[in-house]
Amino acid sequence: MATATATTDDRAMAELQREHGPALLSFLLGLTYGDQQRAEDLLQETLVRAWQHPEAFDGPYESMRPWLFTVGRRLAIDARRSRMARPTEIGDGVLATTPDPADVTESAVASLDVRAAVGSLSPEHRAVLVQIYFHGLSVNEAAQALGIPAGTVKSRSYYGLRALARCLPGYSRPTSSATAGR
Repeated sequence: MATATATTDDRAMAELQREHGPALLSFLLGLTYGDQQRAEDLLQETLVRAWQHPEAFDGPYESMRPWLFTVGRRLAIDARRSRMARPTEIGDGVLATTPDPADVTESAVASLDVRAAVGSLSPEHRAVLVQIYFHGLSVNEAAQALGIPAGTVKSRSYYGLRALARCLPGYSRPTSSATAGR
C-alpha cells in the first residue's frame, strides 16, 4: 500500500515561480557558464524540490529565495561533479575517422605500399635499409654483414630513407617549423 506524500499546493508553486523564477534562472545561468538548457534543467529540479518539501515554506525565512538559491547551487555543484566523473563524450565524426583495430585492411595496404617503395630503391640502399630496419641491426653490425664501411651504411640509410619519403608522401611525418629552416 503506497502512502501519499505531502506536496506544495499549486497556487504557492505558481507564486514562487513567478516571484523567484527569473532571478533563480539568472543565478543558475551564471553557475552553468551561460548554458541555457542546463540552467533551465536546474531551475526545474529546484522547483521540484520546493514542491516536494512544503515544510520549507513554513520555515523562519522572510523569503524563499535564500532556500531556493541554496538548493539550486547544490544541484549545480552535484551536476558538475557528476559530469566531471564521467569520461568525455566524443562525437560521431571522431569515431568515423578512427580505424577499427580489428580491421587489418589499413595495415595491409600500408605494408603493400612500403614493400613497393622499398622495391623501387637501388639495391645498395635497399640492402642497408633491410639490415637496419627489418633485421634490427646496428650500423656497425649492418656494415659487417654487408662488408662495407659504417659511414657508407649511414650515408645509404640516409639517402634510402629520403627516397622512401618521396615514394610514400602520405606516410611521411610533417616537418615542424623548427626543423624546416635547417
